[in-house]
Amino acid sequence: MPMPTPADRLRDLLARPGLLLMPGCHDALSAKLAEQAGFPTAFMSGFAVSAVRLGLPDTGLISYGELVEQGRNICGAVSIPLFGDGDTGFGNPLNVRRTVEGYARAGFGCIMIEDQLMPKRCGHTRGKTVVAREDALLRIQAAVDARNEGADILIMARTDARATDGLDEAIARCQAFAQIGADITFLEAPLSEDEMRRYCAEVPGRKMVNLIESGKTPLLPLPHLEAIGYKIAVYPLTLLNVSIKAMRAALAHIQRGEAAEVLDFQEVQAAVGFPDYYAGEERYRAG
Repeated sequence: MPMPTPADRLRDLLARPGLLLMPGCHDALSAKLAEQAGFPTAFMSGFAVSAVRLGLPDTGLISYGELVEQGRNICGAVSIPLFGDGDTGFGNPLNVRRTVEGYARAGFGCIMIEDQLMPKRCGHTRGKTVVAREDALLRIQAAVDARNEGADILIMARTDARATDGLDEAIARCQAFAQIGADITFLEAPLSEDEMRRYCAEVPGRKMVNLIESGKTPLLPLPHLEAIGYKIAVYPLTLLNVSIKAMRAALAHIQRGEAAEVLDFQEVQAAVGFPDYYAGEERYRAG
């Protein structure tokens, strides 16, 4: 029996009842911590990768090559299937196909493709622009074609049109994405529970909600989100957020010559994998 692929395992998770909850990750360690905490999946956030890899904002400055390399390292560090942020696909529909194929080879189970105009930016920040609906549909068609013609990966189709063209246009785009064959749709940054309900009621198929602390979308209780009609809930920036907060606090302690509040060194070693490495040394010890 062949081993199930990351896409197979995500399909299995999505077929189960209940809301699929996942944290965002930005590197191999944050993905490993998510897996160690018992999450069945996680989401590689472009915002977070741009922040930790480049120290730059999510405004289209990070490249396809940088994202897919980061994704390859992340996917290789864990056994759980991962969602990956593919931004706009980095060009025309042929670029989108290459991006989808590259993310599949990197080990992702699902890729998110959005309809922003480059340079894109985080969905909860100002200054977004989107391509015309026809161009948005061509992007998703190219992604679906890549999946159907050999790239073993799910397609999440995202629209940011709520911020630029209103809720009706955003819903219409998601309806068209679902009709094309996207596995999941994602209407970014609805402003109220009523908007979230409309999206879930009017768009068929599986839908994701993006939960950013102090963002534009209400942080509703998880059972409520499931009742509305969402299948997936992601906290894309929580790990990045608390990392920044903890590092700033530790730096302040160091500046004052104080001991920072830290993990025991044994816990740090365990988190990064020293026990498994030591076990491997013993297995292959000569004599």
